Amino acid sequence: MIDSKARIFLDHAATTPVLSEARAALQRGLDAWANPSSPHAEGRRSRALLEEARTSLAEVLGWRHDVIFTSGASEAIEIAAARARIAGRALGATEHAIVPHAMGPGAKVIPVGADGLIDEEALDAVLADGPALVAIQMVNNETGILQPLDRLAPRIRESGSLLLADCAQSASKYPLPDADFIAVSAHKLGGPPGIGALLVRDLGTLEPVGGQEKGYRRGTQDAPSALAFAAALAARPYDMIRLAGLRAKLDDGVGQSAEQ
Repeated sequence: MIDSKARIFLDHAATTPVLSEARAALQRGLDAWANPSSPHAEGRRSRALLEEARTSLAEVLGWRHDVIFTSGASEAIEIAAARARIAGRALGATEHAIVPHAMGPGAKVIPVGADGLIDEEALDAVLADGPALVAIQMVNNETGILQPLDRLAPRIRESGSLLLADCAQSASKYPLPDADFIAVSAHKLGGPPGIGALLVRDLGTLEPVGGQEKGYRRGTQDAPSALAFAAALAARPYDMIRLAGLRAKLDDGVGQSAEQ
């Protein structure tokens, strides 16, 4: 019997419950508590777990290039926006609020149509102005609009520009786009808050800063959270056909309620 008073959480686009597999992996990392940058045995053990998480995350997402762990998708976007080795900056009009902030006031804004999709003629005009870092999110965090990055990415690359794709909402649900930089976040996918990653096709397109994460992010690395992120991805591949059916069922129910 269904408990009609049970609370149903429908805000997974904002954040998700932490999966038991992620909790177990987090504890495993906490048990190996040392600094991954330390040369002693404890540090090397923590470093091995961090690299295990990096490899696992890349394999699950089908990414063959570099992974830089960050504090979340917002920091990943800020790193790419501030340090991509290309002159211009441009972004879609409906990007997450962190994107215009990170790209700066001089960034060009690419409008979208009434359907929420990027205006492709406007994109072509921006690309004609010279090489730029172009930020286009794969799935909008408020409307769910899916941008046709499979069609847009080749045009961006052929123009000499670089594509930054915010995939916080789409990673593990859809294949990753053919982008130069991809931002992902654990807490959208059953992992803990405070950990994410910037996927980088070619580290040569990103200005290094020294320190940790292959010299591209300073600060003590969070091996426990990285392990939890990787475990969440491995434990819960999304069945998009099933989810589409559930969404249709919800839409039908809301529509029927509105008619009553």
